Amino acid sequence: MLHPENRKFPPFSVSNLMSTVFDPTDGCRVCILIDFDEPQKWIKDFAFLENSEFSVQRKAYENFYQRFKEGVMDELGMSGGEMFSYYCTHGSNLDLRDACFDTYGKQLSLDKDIYTHYDIVLCVSTWSATAPLTAKCKEYGFRGATMHGMNDIILNSGLAVDYNEVSADAEKVRKAMTNADSIEIDFTLEDGRVLTAWLGLDQQDAQKSHGLCTGRTPDIANLPAGEVYFVPCDAHGEFPMKYEDGTLGVLTVVDRNIIKSTLIEGKQSTIDEHNARLADDPMTGTLGELGFGTQVLPVSYQDIQDEKVLGTCHLATGRDDHLGGDIVPEMFKKHENSTHDDILFAPHKTPNFNVSEVRMQRGGKEEIIIENFRPSEYIMNALRS
Repeated sequence: MLHPENRKFPPFSVSNLMSTVFDPTDGCRVCILIDFDEPQKWIKDFAFLENSEFSVQRKAYENFYQRFKEGVMDELGMSGGEMFSYYCTHGSNLDLRDACFDTYGKQLSLDKDIYTHYDIVLCVSTWSATAPLTAKCKEYGFRGATMHGMNDIILNSGLAVDYNEVSADAEKVRKAMTNADSIEIDFTLEDGRVLTAWLGLDQQDAQKSHGLCTGRTPDIANLPAGEVYFVPCDAHGEFPMKYEDGTLGVLTVVDRNIIKSTLIEGKQSTIDEHNARLADDPMTGTLGELGFGTQVLPVSYQDIQDEKVLGTCHLATGRDDHLGGDIVPEMFKKHENSTHDDILFAPHKTPNFNVSEVRMQRGGKEEIIIENFRPSEYIMNALRS
């Protein structure tokens, strides 16, 4: 993986971010959404500012709400700037409850009072809301951005970059990988074993998360951006998984579905819980995304930025309708299962194993994409073009 020590980032500017990502902004009405378990309690009179637990929500207040009120809206020709809270989902990309609250504590409806009254919706939350807001923007016609897990590192790097440049680089990598037949990923474990996962892509057009929501077309930018991704058509093989408690397992994939996890080290109970979940609702193990980072950024310890780092790759399980896939929430046994969960492979996140090689098959040719968490010469040449 490349290191960003020599890269200089400009100071974060909400004006620059908004004008670049959402050009044009003139005449647009904007609002900010944040999340809490008790949204009415904490949004009323901005009570959350007195609680250090809500660092993400405070970032939204300080860097967006306050800046809007201090003149950024006038500068960009926007109006609004209000902040609303909704119920925390406790799951990545789960659909949102409709109830929301304004800063007076009044209950409102996301469908009736937010999506229909604002042109740009910014969601700065604990859990990603990209999938549900993507569906809603198509229904109601707004644009927006999701920026979950916001911290100072993200503000001063991933959100401070020029998104025209991010988009241009993402397009270069996209062109270098689009219409691939398949991808193979080799994972080398500490004991020397090599696991290989194969993902069939059926020559589909590669897609990019590039951060631009320009024009008036309904769309949601997932920020920080900088990624090329595919929706797998098929998959088989094995890949390692590091669970939140540090347990390591090997996941076996058949017909695009994770069918079981086997312990490498750590807690057998963690493996058993995962296997029970797969048995109870097999859709939770369906692979819905294969993604590759395209930016040189510092590690933020939030996957939203770290999966955008050049030299990393990630898989995701669960719903993928927001990516153009066929896995929708209704296919899961329970609502709370219909998440989209990224599995990031990066040196700081998975130091127990190495992505030793990623190979792309396309049109009878094979190209190396990643070697030992570093972009290959093939990808670097594409970026230099």
